[in-house]
Amino acid sequence: MTQPPAGPQITIEIDEAVARGTYANLAMISHTESEFLLDFLFLTPQQPKAKVLARIISSPGHTKRLLMALQDNVKRYEAQFGEIKVIAIPDEQKRIGFAKP
Repeated sequence: MTQPPAGPQITIEIDEAVARGTYANLAMISHTESEFLLDFLFLTPQQPKAKVLARIISSPGHTKRLLMALQDNVKRYEAQFGEIKVIAIPDEQKRIGFAKP
């Protein structure tokens, strides 16, 4: 687990609705020079549209730290539970799932 930076302690609060979480099976990522936009969606099988459930807007620095934290967590997960299999996606379906638009 990534250790928080040294310094003052931060109290983190989470309300009940956020604590329950939201399942997403599709993500769209875009960026400008100064920020990244991460849209999380749920795509129902056999349906032609998906709704954005959450949008996270982040600075390039924070986004890179998030990427590094995710890489670290995936590495530790695989060390404990085994390799995560990623199924190859046919070219015509590459826009569905957690992929770059």
